[in-house]
Amino acid sequence: MVVNAAEPGGEEAGLPDDRTDPSTRLEGWRRFVEADPATFELLPDQQWQALSPQLRETYDEARIAYHSELQVVRTSTVKEITHQGRLLTLLNQREHGARRGMIVSGQWTTGKTTALKQLGRTHELRIRQRYPGSDRIPVVYITAPPKGSPRKLALEFARFLGLPVINPRHNTIDVTSAVCQVLIEARTDLVLVDEIHLLNHATTAGEDLSDHLKYFTEHLPATFIYAGINVEKSGLFTGVRGKQLGGRCILVRTGAFPPNAEWQALVASLETTLRLHRHQNGALVKLAKYLHQRTGGMIGSLSHLIRAAAVSAILDGSERITKTGLRDIRIDHNSESDSPPEPRRAAG
Repeated sequence: MVVNAAEPGGEEAGLPDDRTDPSTRLEGWRRFVEADPATFELLPDQQWQALSPQLRETYDEARIAYHSELQVVRTSTVKEITHQGRLLTLLNQREHGARRGMIVSGQWTTGKTTALKQLGRTHELRIRQRYPGSDRIPVVYITAPPKGSPRKLALEFARFLGLPVINPRHNTIDVTSAVCQVLIEARTDLVLVDEIHLLNHATTAGEDLSDHLKYFTEHLPATFIYAGINVEKSGLFTGVRGKQLGGRCILVRTGAFPPNAEWQALVASLETTLRLHRHQNGALVKLAKYLHQRTGGMIGSLSHLIRAAAVSAILDGSERITKTGLRDIRIDHNSESDSPPEPRRAAG
């Protein structure tokens, strides 16, 4: 998505469409893959000061839209998962037996879903470059259904593809067969399954869902990559089915970043994305230690804190992010609970 600034004295800026199709649908996934990183060029200070109230409002709305979009940072985690994912797709391309997969496991807001989707995006762009103009569907992205059943899992695949198989008369075998046929014809070679912690082998429903997922892995010539919250403790590796899954998949763990050089580099990368008129570059890097205390080293919490502070700085007209301003930004409960209490300014 490209967000364009308002032209001073010209027409209003084109603002992005607020509606975003979910990536768990083929159209939404393709939009995600094809979207360019959001860009925004600040106006020179003199032109900015000269904007009329109406154009200033439009200009600020465009900047808010820009900051609201998640800026993907190529962390070591994203690089590792992308690298391991590519290795597996290459190793599996001529495999006729059980294909190897990968499980990404970690705490909340450690970048699992972001890394998973970036792996899929990188793979699909590579396939498009290799086979231009083809009607392939190289990547499928779904989430494991809550309180899942084989039918619900099959419907998740069907909904991604847009297949008209929601009719109750279609049984699980009908839906599964239709899905597999389409995916084979579309040359799908990478399947991403998020929220895999919802699959618990210690329950009968989890066993049934696991068996059906195993059916997909055996009938599709594709690499399966899973992501979930602390899957080692969720029951995913329980019993015979869990042992079999663990024997076929490598495990990549995500976690909080320590307050080291990479953390400072992450803060610096996010700071370069800011589009504020009075912010001093490097100010956030100087607050790297404080930012780590606030977020516990969680990349998702860091991103939210900085983006929310940027939007707040536009709304209140300060146009800069300071430690005082950061204290007034509320982030997720886990980070708020684990970090020292922050004094907040009184309202009014």
